[in-house]
Amino acid sequence: MGAGVVVVAIACSALAGCGGSGESDGGTAPTTLLPDMSEVQTYEGLSNLHVAGPVQYPQTPPVGGEHAPMWQNCGFYREPVAPENAVHSMEHGAVWITYSPDLAASQVDILRDLAADQTHVLVSPFPGLPTPVVASAWGAQLRLPSAGDRRLRTFVDRYRQSSQAPEPGAACTGAVGTPET
Repeated sequence: MGAGVVVVAIACSALAGCGGSGESDGGTAPTTLLPDMSEVQTYEGLSNLHVAGPVQYPQTPPVGGEHAPMWQNCGFYREPVAPENAVHSMEHGAVWITYSPDLAASQVDILRDLAADQTHVLVSPFPGLPTPVVASAWGAQLRLPSAGDRRLRTFVDRYRQSSQAPEPGAACTGAVGTPET
């Protein structure tokens, strides 16, 4: 069989929330229908060794590397989690969504709902973030201005349990922490 091409058509209108004010712009259509993911930064050569104690990571928050022997149970947390446990969760294919501790409650609710919708999503506050929300997966990171940014869902869909994680599909429960239900 030859290689195939899949074409996806997406209808977009101002009323559907694809952008615009809802007023006519003279008949021009948007040229970008899917969220721009060009700002995803990727990292290679990450160690996946288990170590005891704190780890100094070159990214904030980390995107992989040495980590604790136990993973963080996936779900939503109102308090920060240990990065070493969260990195282990990412090794298992989790997406770790971190948010600024002073993020508005309505924005935090969006993140909590996202974590409740699926497995292998970990959400927690993280002091000192470079932007209000940061989505991280093993070897990939996207900095976002808000929880409502359409790119967040696209990032989760692309990287949750992706093959770039060393152990995609491994458990994201049964270890450290008790997420909100």
